Amino acid sequence: MRKDVRILLVGEPKVGKTSLIMSLVSEEFPEVVPYRAEEITIPADVTPERVPTHIVDYSEAEQTDEQLFQEISKANVICIVYSVNNKKSIEKVTSHWIPLIIENTDKDSRVPLILVGNKSDLVEHSSMETILPIMNQYSEIETCVECSAKNLKNISELFYYAQKAVLHPTGPLYCPEKKAMKSLCVKALTRIFKVSDLDNDGILNDNELNFFQRTCFNTPLEPQALEDVKNVVRKNLNDGVCNDGLSLKGFLFLHTLFIQRGRHETTWTVLRRFGYDDDLELNQDYLFPPLKIPPDCTTELNHNAYLFLQSVFDKHDKDRDCALSPEELADLFDVFPYMPWGPDVNNTVCTNDQGWITYQGYLSQWTLTTYLDVQRCLEYLGYLGYSIIAEQESQAAGITVTRDKKIDLQKKQTQRSVFRCNVFGDIGSGKSGFLQAFLGSNLMRQKMIREEHRSFYAINTTYVYGQEKYLLLHEVFPDFDYLSDADLACDIVCLVYDVSNPYSFEYCANVFKQYFMDSKTPCMMIATKSDLPEIKQMYGCSPLEFCRRHKMPPPQSYTCNTAAAPSRDIYTKLATMAMYPHARLRCMCTCNRCTFCLCQNFLNSELLQTVRAKLYAVVLRRHVSQADLKSSTFWLRASVGATVFAVLGFAMYRVLLKPR
Repeated sequence: MRKDVRILLVGEPKVGKTSLIMSLVSEEFPEVVPYRAEEITIPADVTPERVPTHIVDYSEAEQTDEQLFQEISKANVICIVYSVNNKKSIEKVTSHWIPLIIENTDKDSRVPLILVGNKSDLVEHSSMETILPIMNQYSEIETCVECSAKNLKNISELFYYAQKAVLHPTGPLYCPEKKAMKSLCVKALTRIFKVSDLDNDGILNDNELNFFQRTCFNTPLEPQALEDVKNVVRKNLNDGVCNDGLSLKGFLFLHTLFIQRGRHETTWTVLRRFGYDDDLELNQDYLFPPLKIPPDCTTELNHNAYLFLQSVFDKHDKDRDCALSPEELADLFDVFPYMPWGPDVNNTVCTNDQGWITYQGYLSQWTLTTYLDVQRCLEYLGYLGYSIIAEQESQAAGITVTRDKKIDLQKKQTQRSVFRCNVFGDIGSGKSGFLQAFLGSNLMRQKMIREEHRSFYAINTTYVYGQEKYLLLHEVFPDFDYLSDADLACDIVCLVYDVSNPYSFEYCANVFKQYFMDSKTPCMMIATKSDLPEIKQMYGCSPLEFCRRHKMPPPQSYTCNTAAAPSRDIYTKLATMAMYPHARLRCMCTCNRCTFCLCQNFLNSELLQTVRAKLYAVVLRRHVSQADLKSSTFWLRASVGATVFAVLGFAMYRVLLKPR
């Protein structure tokens, strides 16, 4: 919505331009009329549309042509005033004023025109028969108003229509010649219908219509009013109402009817609520709401955003197979101006046996987009109508900005759900296979992937001590001399070498020593193609010795040449190291079955945390007085007790791990 409206009145001398302005302001006809009225500003709270309005007069006697051209260029709407009893002033509308205005306005930004027939009190006939052909000839003309400054007839209506022509223009919506809505308007309203069709059955039922009404006009429809609307559509359109709900054809017909009856502000209210500007394009402020992201912070979807995306998935998964077929995916993205996901997405997230994106893969792709390009995610959520359907201020309400990674390291805990693993390795070391194996693809299935559909990312969920986390794998191009900051910024580094290639490990060792030896980022060495005979690496030391020297976990053997889906244990280890970079993990299996994993799960359990909190509360409330807190004896006992507790706990920990 515009912040203000600027109305310019032009026309031949003595037609009553100044009288119209003065009659509006004083609500009476002026006895003495100056050559030109000063610019008038009407406050927002006085105007029907609640927008400040500036009214500017023009006088040929006091202003030059240059000043006139400047005023025309600044005006939002221009009223061409003529006298209904003066044929010459009517002829000047087409012979002089309209060509002059068109010549001095930008062709791309159409300025609406209103024809004003003043002095209607002096004649008994109407000038509309003469004016209608002019209105049909020029699409810029919004309407024509006959009025009288002397009798105050239609004075307020004149300026209301002028304001309305700016705030709710007819031109972008409707073609009078064809008596139909323009294609851009149809396209925008079709998207609005599909977003509002919450169950995707092709009709708006009573609940959906009420939600739509509440969203756009802040008030629900009464049952009788709702039925009246349907009856109007039924009388004029055979298939406008289906199964007692409004079809797309019926929805479009209603808006055509609103426009034809001069109620196009209703259609504009709907369009603007769903993010459209005056050119019927989605507003940039709607698509890209402000979102502040401090350095070293990441972006994730919050719970409400996941619930919304889940509802969008369920809405389009018509066969209920928990996967989106190409047709279902195209239907989901039909509200977008372009197809956002290419063929590479099918090799970035999990798919079913038919190659269709699964429910888990669908959420994973949204998580990936949010992490890598949050502005693109905001745009996509805008197309889907997140802020409207989820009743949020903007799409930014669906984004969580995590805290600085340095704070996580200091506190030795994190609330993040997405962890990035950059995968380094020489050409042919098996990086791509390692990424695809994370999605459940074995070597046989990987060979079916076309080169142009290859992805350098893979994202999936894994569990870290009972908590579901997203692990994002990024294959880094093996150009040792040109590694960017983005290539180095991650939560864990994965160094991949081929056990059957004697020169493969050297690249991993050089990358580690050059970029990560002094870094706090945890690293893991992966020995791929472990199904092949292992060949001694042509390096100064073995991979195992290299890992020992640099206090890294031993190389992890891995192969994707399996009959079934490859093992996922290695990815759980990577996610665990990414989540606990400060910890030197004694156990690397993360199987959730061994003693170490069971201890970790117990220590992280909500039950233990609750018991510990209650125990501390009881001890501090019931057994410690203010005098005790000031006593050195109390603190000595507390220190001894804590030491004994720590020693016993460590002894039990060693005993439990001894069988391993």
